[in-house]
Amino acid sequence: MRPPIRDNSPEAERVTVDSRERAAPAREFSAAFETTRTSDPSWVEKISFGMGDMGFNFYWANIATYLMIFYTDVFGISPAAAGTMLFVIKVFNSFTDPMIGAVADRTRTRFGKFRPYLVWMALPLAVAGVLTYSTPNLSQDGKLIWAYGSALLMMVCYSGVNIPYNALSGVMSNDPQQRSAINGLRFFFAFGGGMVVTGASPFLVKWFGGGNDRLGWPLTMVFWGTAASGIFLLTFWNTRERIAPRPAQRTNVGQDIKDLAHNGPWMVLFCLALVIMMTITLRNATAAYYFKYVVGRPKLVAAFVPAFMAAAAVGAALTPLLTRFFDKRRLLMLLMTATGVLSVAFFFIPKDQIAWMFALQIALGLVLGPKSPLAFAMYADTADYNEWRTGRRATAMTFAAATFSQKLGTALAAAMMGWVFTALGYVANTAQTSESKRGIVLMISLIPAAFAFLAVAVMLFYKLDNQQMAEIRVELARRKAAEPTASSLPT
Repeated sequence: MRPPIRDNSPEAERVTVDSRERAAPAREFSAAFETTRTSDPSWVEKISFGMGDMGFNFYWANIATYLMIFYTDVFGISPAAAGTMLFVIKVFNSFTDPMIGAVADRTRTRFGKFRPYLVWMALPLAVAGVLTYSTPNLSQDGKLIWAYGSALLMMVCYSGVNIPYNALSGVMSNDPQQRSAINGLRFFFAFGGGMVVTGASPFLVKWFGGGNDRLGWPLTMVFWGTAASGIFLLTFWNTRERIAPRPAQRTNVGQDIKDLAHNGPWMVLFCLALVIMMTITLRNATAAYYFKYVVGRPKLVAAFVPAFMAAAAVGAALTPLLTRFFDKRRLLMLLMTATGVLSVAFFFIPKDQIAWMFALQIALGLVLGPKSPLAFAMYADTADYNEWRTGRRATAMTFAAATFSQKLGTALAAAMMGWVFTALGYVANTAQTSESKRGIVLMISLIPAAFAFLAVAVMLFYKLDNQQMAEIRVELARRKAAEPTASSLPT
């Protein structure tokens, strides 16, 4: 058995696992690990938690798939202005995420640290979603001001619910297989929600608006916001927090950020999330343009993106099975390699070969489906690693700073689309030039492929494996058992 991760800092020396334990036979180590596990979440709890991400995708999938084309083809904002606007607000919102994480880490209620935000922020998020997809009759400058303000409000409210929700997945269990199961179910429902919303939204817009998209979009967001709020309440009611920081822990936000900056595995995941979000966002957001202007059959996008989501849901559900046979790091590298190869193949599909487009889209969904549950299980691992290395735990900050890179990735993808479309002469709702069409094809195929291969290279620097994490969790449990309870601390 290999020794656990080495760290030369004085703090790390104090928390290194005793060498005699490292030398113990595997069966004795396994038995010791079993005694340190938290109680396992029930299936009702896992499903209720997983359904929460369905609610989030009623917003996120709409944003990723339709917000850009809503701004250019419904609200009447130029591609360059829309792309720049989405880039600016997502970058700004990225910097608010660590603040929200810091507040969540320091929240104290009888319902826990993270669960209450599912109740507190559900209604503000629903209202902000309706405002974002509203189209008041304003000048061009007024439209931009409205778009900046409403979209930023929606993204901040989204973070206010989503970051505590992400952190909740890291404190429901400390068992690695349970974490894989929790996140596998979570993203099964997430992709299922994405499939429903991307498939149903165009039809709901037409139905609610009676052919008037300016009316149909805000009413559609009333529908999705109401549904999401109900799901968030269900998640709040049926979940439980089991892992907490040490009773005596006292840290400031600056210390939390400093700890993350020196957390090597987390830094790798930070870069990985940015790159992978570029891959996914470019493909999904370009799909509406691809079928409208290249294929000439815009209605197909209502089936194309849901086909990806349905396949991704299956891939996510298979994650706990896959992690029984593959280390998370190795599995993620294999999946991103396959993503790159399939994306390259998409470039060579003729515009009349619809069946091949859907076949590759489904294959991409299957290989990208496990990506999210794997990544979020690994974020929880880095929170454990950080506590082992420093003696301090900041679960929400760990996940909040991770969403920073995800949003930065989506922001860069949106900006890239806007700038490239403008450079190639894109004009909304008209026939596109051959250069513009070629740019659209590149954005759904070769460019995402390049980012997928880059993700594989990034993962070469991730060093935590399952055996090392098991040893770290044993040591954390022993330290926690040796500490005084909160009730015994002096007041």
